[in-house]
Amino acid sequence: MDSSDNFRRSGHQSPASDHWRLITDRWPRITTIDAHTAGEPLRIITGGLPPIPGDTILAKRRYAHEHLDRLRRALMWEPRGHADMYGCVLLPPERPDSHFAVLFTHNEGYSSMCGHGIVAVVTAAFQTGLLPRAVATVRIDSPAGLIEAEPVWSADASRVQAVRFRGVPSWVLCLDETLDVPGLGTVRYDLAYGGAFYAYVEAAPLGLPLRPERAGELIEAGRRIKQAVAAARSIEHPEHADLGFLYGTIFTGPAEAADAHSRQVCIFADGELDRSPTGTGVCGRAALLHARGGLAAGQEVAIESILGTRFTVQAGPELRHHGRAALQPLVQGSAFLTGRQRFFIDPADPLGAGFLLR
Repeated sequence: MDSSDNFRRSGHQSPASDHWRLITDRWPRITTIDAHTAGEPLRIITGGLPPIPGDTILAKRRYAHEHLDRLRRALMWEPRGHADMYGCVLLPPERPDSHFAVLFTHNEGYSSMCGHGIVAVVTAAFQTGLLPRAVATVRIDSPAGLIEAEPVWSADASRVQAVRFRGVPSWVLCLDETLDVPGLGTVRYDLAYGGAFYAYVEAAPLGLPLRPERAGELIEAGRRIKQAVAAARSIEHPEHADLGFLYGTIFTGPAEAADAHSRQVCIFADGELDRSPTGTGVCGRAALLHARGGLAAGQEVAIESILGTRFTVQAGPELRHHGRAALQPLVQGSAFLTGRQRFFIDPADPLGAGFLLR
C-alpha cells in the first residue's frame, strides 16, 4: 500500500494521488492477468493494445509482428518481464462459433500454439467470469487451428482444478536423423509436430541430466541443436507457410516419479526454458511414442517437467492429415492465477521498450 492510500484512509484527498493520475492517464496503459501452468508463466493481455486487424488469427499474428513488436518486448522483456516470460493476447474469435482467439508471444516473437497457455487462459476465463460456468467446451482460435478445451471443476465446484484440451493433429516428420552439432558432436534427433515443430533429443547421451541446476547447459545445448537442425533442413507445414519453422529442442529422459512415464525439457524461441512439460511438446511426443509402438491409441501417460510438475497426454484418436498418419492428442494440466496487473509505459523511459540480460 502506498502513502496516498494512507492519506485517503484518513479522510483527505491526496494531491500526490491526483498528480499521479494526471500524469499516468497520458501514458500507454496495458492490463493483464498473470498465471502459471506447472510453473510456466502466462501473462494474459486483456486491454490497452491498439486494434489488431486481420480476418484470421494468422493474419493478426503477421500484423502484430510487423507493427506491435515494441509492445511485445515491453511486456515480455525486463523490467516488466524476463528472458523466460510468456504471454498471450485475447482477441475476438475467428470462427463464428468460437469463444475467443489467442495470440501467443514470448521473448523472440509470436508462437503458433501453446498448450500451457491454453490451460492457463481457460482457467483464468472461468475464474474471472469472462466465461460463464454453463460453458462445457471452450472453443479457442489459435494460429495453429481450433482448440477445444474443457474445465475440470473441483469437488466443491469452487475453482477450475485442471483443464483438458484436444490438440491439433500431431504427426512425426522424421525419426532417427543425425547431424554434427558444434560443441556436442553427433546428435540423434526426431522431428515431430504438435502445434509447433520440435527436435526431440535424448539427454543422457549428451551427459545432460534434466535437472534445474543444469538449466544453463540445457539452454546452451538446446539452442545449438535448434540452430544446427534449422540450418540442415527445411521444415514445411502442409497448410500454412507461417507455421513452417523449428520452434525448439526438447530433451527427453527418465522420469523421477514412479508413476510418470518420462521427463522432458523444452528450449524454445530465443533460448527460453519451459518450466512446464510443454503442451505442444507433449502432443508431438505422443505422436512419436505412438509411431514407435510405445503408446497405444487411447493410452494416457504422465510426462514430467524440469520441476517435476506434469501434464498427462492421451494418444488418440488416429487420423490422416494431409496424407500423413497423425493423431489428435488430449492433454491435461493445472494452472493458477498469480496477479492482476496494470502496466504503464512512460514515453520518456529510455528502457521502456524492454531489454534482456541472461
